[in-house]
Amino acid sequence: MKSRIVIVLMFSIVGVLVLSRCNFRFSNSTVSLNIDAEPFENLADYHFFKDNTIDFIPNERVIPYDLNSSLFSDYAEKLRFIYIPEGKKALYNDTAVIDFPEGSCIIKTFYYPVDFRNKDLGRKVMETRLLVRRKSGWDALPYIWNEEQTEATLEIAGGTRKVSWIDAAGQTVNLDYSIPNKNQCKNCHVAEGVFSPIGPKVRNLNKDFTYADTTENQLEHWAGLGIFGGLKCPILKPKNPVWNDPTTGSLQDRAKAYLDINCAHCHNPKGRGNTSGLDLRYENSNMSSLGVCKSPIAAGRGAGNMLYDVFPGKPEQSISLYRMESTDPGELMPELGRKLQHKEGVALIREWIASLDAEMCK
Repeated sequence: MKSRIVIVLMFSIVGVLVLSRCNFRFSNSTVSLNIDAEPFENLADYHFFKDNTIDFIPNERVIPYDLNSSLFSDYAEKLRFIYIPEGKKALYNDTAVIDFPEGSCIIKTFYYPVDFRNKDLGRKVMETRLLVRRKSGWDALPYIWNEEQTEATLEIAGGTRKVSWIDAAGQTVNLDYSIPNKNQCKNCHVAEGVFSPIGPKVRNLNKDFTYADTTENQLEHWAGLGIFGGLKCPILKPKNPVWNDPTTGSLQDRAKAYLDINCAHCHNPKGRGNTSGLDLRYENSNMSSLGVCKSPIAAGRGAGNMLYDVFPGKPEQSISLYRMESTDPGELMPELGRKLQHKEGVALIREWIASLDAEMCK
């Protein structure tokens, strides 16, 4: 009898210890991010979220955010969060990416709704990318979610995963989804040897966001949390339009916003694509460096035997649109991050080019 009691007690103690470990791992409200240590093998060990489910309920100091216009990634939708350590602040910057302090982490998850017509039917989470601000600069860490949707594991080499979904028109789409390897991240994120985030600029973040208990301008919300310094008078904050929302800006401004977030990380005076002569940053107002009436410098077969990057009034004769429409790996732009044509984005740029005066090139 005594031996049976001892065995029962032992199993009870072990059970309590296991549950304690699980509760600690999945309910701990303190983020575990040591910028001097090796990255965790599993995403859950950072404690960015309150559990290890694909609900992504953020822990303390992990702030959700969104962008006015975002990068197209083969129709994947994204959940974005920023973590800034206790006692530190990000610094306001009018044009460049916000200056985040050491120990910060940008957390971006890519997923597909099962059915884009009814997003309540569930989703397939593909990957979570971390950008960690170490003492030496930014570090990119790709985590791939398993088929069971229970864990994301660090995969420096990237990978490919099959995914299918029903699009807004009711059609089934099948895709071999590509997760970039660590080195490929540099293709978009490095300019003049410096690795940097792309999206979190003031003009992209200047929008309302619905939090758990309030709706507030994101920049004002960050300032109220004490994680944002140097915020100027609200009326002075620049703001990008939403590329697919005509109420937020003119056709040209929305086209520029689309090109800015999808192309300008390379096509700017300091980017990898600077040899093209294109400067597709939103703040650039020079029509020639936006591609209008500009002959290609070194596009190769990607030029499609056309004369200009943007031929005013003639979208079918514009190299930029031709490369946006192509799915040929030797012609498509952007070079990474998409295999599918972004039909809605193509339609916007086509409409913008068609609206331009054909006399501009004379």
